[in-house]
Amino acid sequence: MASFHSRSVFCVILVVLCTAVPILGKGHTVGDSSGWAIGMDYSTWTSGKTFSVGDSLVFNYGGGHTVDEVSASDYSTCTTGNAITSDSSGATTVALKTAGTHYFICSVPGHCGGGMKLAVTVAAAGSSTTPSSSETPSSGGTTTSPASGTTTTSPAGGTTTVYKPSSNSTPDSSSRINISLFVAIAGACVALSVMVFT
Repeated sequence: MASFHSRSVFCVILVVLCTAVPILGKGHTVGDSSGWAIGMDYSTWTSGKTFSVGDSLVFNYGGGHTVDEVSASDYSTCTTGNAITSDSSGATTVALKTAGTHYFICSVPGHCGGGMKLAVTVAAAGSSTTPSSSETPSSGGTTTSPASGTTTTSPAGGTTTVYKPSSNSTPDSSSRINISLFVAIAGACVALSVMVFT
């Protein structure tokens, strides 16, 4: 009887973990209600916020802007034309898959200099860190990210995924919920199988 009880407890814990893991990442809407726009102070926006691996950045903007992930040196000098990834769909979601500082600018002439630049420091999942700031970076390495559904790996082995929605609507986490439901059901089936067949 004790064996059945311990297996039951294990199965319940497994199901809870399977449903909790997908909700650990947080979506950060860049600029909050102002969005990705010229004249914003994104260092103020990032102050007090903590970004972790698994979180995502949601950029909402009108026509005539881009979201370019760039190197630290291109961020510092507002240099365009060397983007790691670029999107101009009006709604760009960037999954933060690697720890370190990620740099974003608008490549439209004058916009980066007008404030459309963002640096976020991403902590490893589960680690504690001080909140992010958009300080001007020193020269250093770059992060990479895929374009249009492909995956590119940096020399350090990290990846960043850029999701490009088909419309300008704000991306939601419905796919995350569907995956969570699938994992929960699969976990429950495994748990029941363990309880019944052992």
